[in-house]
Amino acid sequence: MGETAPATETPARGKDVVDGDDPRAIIWEVLRGQWRFSALYAFVELDLAGWLRDGPLTVEALAGRCGADRVALSRLLRTAAALGVVRSVPAGEGPAAYALTPAGETLRGDVQRSMRSVVIPQGAPDFLEAMGSLADAVRNGKSPFAARFGSMYGYLERHPEARHHFDAHMSTRSRSIAEAFVARYDFSGIGTIADLGGGVGTVLAAILKANPGMRSILFELEPVIAGAGEFLRAQGVADRCELVAGDFFSSVPVADAYVLSNIVHNWDDDDALLILRNMRATMPAHGRALLLDILLPEDDRPHLGKELDMRMLALYDGARERGKQEYFALLGRADLRPSRVVELPYALSLIEVLPA
Repeated sequence: MGETAPATETPARGKDVVDGDDPRAIIWEVLRGQWRFSALYAFVELDLAGWLRDGPLTVEALAGRCGADRVALSRLLRTAAALGVVRSVPAGEGPAAYALTPAGETLRGDVQRSMRSVVIPQGAPDFLEAMGSLADAVRNGKSPFAARFGSMYGYLERHPEARHHFDAHMSTRSRSIAEAFVARYDFSGIGTIADLGGGVGTVLAAILKANPGMRSILFELEPVIAGAGEFLRAQGVADRCELVAGDFFSSVPVADAYVLSNIVHNWDDDDALLILRNMRATMPAHGRALLLDILLPEDDRPHLGKELDMRMLALYDGARERGKQEYFALLGRADLRPSRVVELPYALSLIEVLPA
């Protein structure tokens, strides 16, 4: 009888550095996350999903199209396959090819809800440097990135490509939020709704489409308002939307209801309180406010908002995610009271607020 080959033990997925019950396993998983993201960023920065949109390609063919070294590209694709964004396709006697997986398809720039403009800003050198300075932000309570560029928005004004990806991501995110918002909230009884700081009106347009009898006010800074009319006309709701230029740190228009989508978390307590108080000052007795923000859990469980808060700490001065108790206390200081909370995508909550 022939000799039996020695048995080999296959390590558990994701636990091949140390045993799963070793306390160092958590640290290794976080470290490996950085390496995995670097591979994902390279995949996106080279636009490999774009080159593979029409079907599988060999490493040789793909290297020629994207201008990459064949051997280095083969190593990246091997890792990308392990990440699940491509899969290898056997080709008989010829060289293997790679094809996009469903996850990889989302990295194309020409698909709805593309993740390409989400990935690119995360790995751009200036943003990586900002995240690397997180310890300094914690020491000083100030963002070195904000000190260098004035603000995140100041940076975007001077870097058009970053602005393009930021706007593309926010537009996709706003559409997803708006769809869930109008599906899960009853807008009955609202005659006029004002969206404070609502950009070009992505969320507002979805509300108006779902509520044909409603009128609205889009309240934004003058440069933003200038581009909102075209968007609202394209959505078929411009005739029910009054465009008002202004600054919510000074005053806000009167309405039956107010929407603040991802506004409160952009400011420290003093500035957020000023916005809320200005809104409260014009809110009628029957009025309400609909705040879309993250409410962090008060315990130690993992949560997207806790990780996003680290990015905000690194990139912004003052911006922060808040725990539920902290957020509700801020509302109380503005003479407002939460009446209910509805969960939305992106770990957001819809907080319905009434006059206290």
